Amino acid sequence: MDGHELQEFIDRYNAAWNDHDVDAIVSMHTDDSVFENHVTGDLNVGREQIGKAIAGIFAVFPDLSFEARRAYIRDDLVVQEWTARGTHEGPMTRSGIELAPTGKQVEYKGMDVIPIRDGLVARKDVYSDSITMLRQLGLTSI
Repeated sequence: MDGHELQEFIDRYNAAWNDHDVDAIVSMHTDDSVFENHVTGDLNVGREQIGKAIAGIFAVFPDLSFEARRAYIRDDLVVQEWTARGTHEGPMTRSGIELAPTGKQVEYKGMDVIPIRDGLVARKDVYSDSITMLRQLGLTSI
């Protein structure tokens, strides 16, 4: 993919996330794709696991949206910074502890590193500011 094609692809991918279209998101991943959240420790491999993980995210934050702040696109690699916003309306598990819904709104920043292979997402490595999110939910005083 050239830079223009890659930008169009990542725009479609991000739109699918904001539309909560799990099928569209998963279809943009390779069969052996890896979705790893380096903050929560969640590692999902393959489209089926990735689809379940993403559906789980939307169950916790049904109004979750992402605003792209910056994107760096180079040779089949996208690194993008974003701001996420949502309302905590579903149970959330962190480090084996289940947290009941708080109904509180959160806004936090993060970054994705997304290598592209054969025109599809080969990996999505997510790094986010979970301390800010947990603080906004009233779950930590750090």
